[in-house]
Amino acid sequence: MQALLRELTDLLGPCGHEHDVARYIAQRVRPFADEVKVDGVGNVIAMVRGASPGPTLVVSTHMDEVGFIVKKIEENGLLRFDKLGGHDDRILLAQRVRIGTDKGIVPGVIGTISAHMSKYDDPDKVRRHAKLYIDIGARDRKEVEELGVQVGDPISWATDLERIGKTRVVGKAFDDRAGCAVLIQALSDIDFTKVSGTVYAVFSVQEEVGLRGARVAAHQIEADVALAVDTTAVSDTVEEMMDDTLGLGRGPGIKVMDFSLIASVAVRKKLVALAKSNEIPYQLEVFSGIGTDAGELSAGHRGVPTGVLSIPSRYAHSPIEVIDLEDLQHTKELLVHFIEDLHPNSSFAFID
Repeated sequence: MQALLRELTDLLGPCGHEHDVARYIAQRVRPFADEVKVDGVGNVIAMVRGASPGPTLVVSTHMDEVGFIVKKIEENGLLRFDKLGGHDDRILLAQRVRIGTDKGIVPGVIGTISAHMSKYDDPDKVRRHAKLYIDIGARDRKEVEELGVQVGDPISWATDLERIGKTRVVGKAFDDRAGCAVLIQALSDIDFTKVSGTVYAVFSVQEEVGLRGARVAAHQIEADVALAVDTTAVSDTVEEMMDDTLGLGRGPGIKVMDFSLIASVAVRKKLVALAKSNEIPYQLEVFSGIGTDAGELSAGHRGVPTGVLSIPSRYAHSPIEVIDLEDLQHTKELLVHFIEDLHPNSSFAFID
């Protein structure tokens, strides 16, 4: 899946600007889907029918990445920007970025003062993003416009995927192109002649700004059960707040709760049972500092039993996210087993 993940993360697609990602995914899943559509907000929804009747399952991952948007062009050619999604202002300085324009990608850097000037500055000061700027090498506003940059253009990190260590990769947008890779690969691997029911694969937009795409999708599909596949922040490094309850290389997280969802007990127990019976490592995840599409999926129609498969990740929402490819593979395997285990009488009712 590394090659697939590389292709997905190479694309520029911050919140509300997922167009290139949507085009890529729609083309990629069309050969093994019965129907593919892109709805009004940009969600790519692929429907695959099993060979026999059964429950309707929705599996959602999100296409958007945290990024920025051009807010103002200064007369001296520097760009002011605003955030798309959650960022830590402490990591913005001196980072490389890419700007998506009608003329193509324009590279730039988030500026910082020279080290020689630091003695005249407050060393403890963290400048908010509103006080920062992007330098694209333009001498003035006219050159910016000649390069094709306009107010409203999207901006992403300029990080290429790279292998580090034996099983890990570093890059941008793993949140949640890693989930997209898992879902695409699962759909490709499954023999749907042996599946009961119907699977709707939702590749959603604008998750990072409030689960907006998932909300729209939840109103369109009357599901019997739902899953989200997303990354989750691990706590296995040495900072003082880390408690080592989630770690890289220990298998997918099976969600218990986060701030957007208390997972269906029935769905969670099924995922745990499938992981155990298929010897897939897993971690139970209780993490109130995160939310996923599952929060909106669970509120669809009359309410939907919903769970989450979480891909462990370090340094989320930064240009250097790190995941373990074995976790990615195990997440895909567990998703495949969940879909293949569906049968006509599958029930995830709150009370039997």
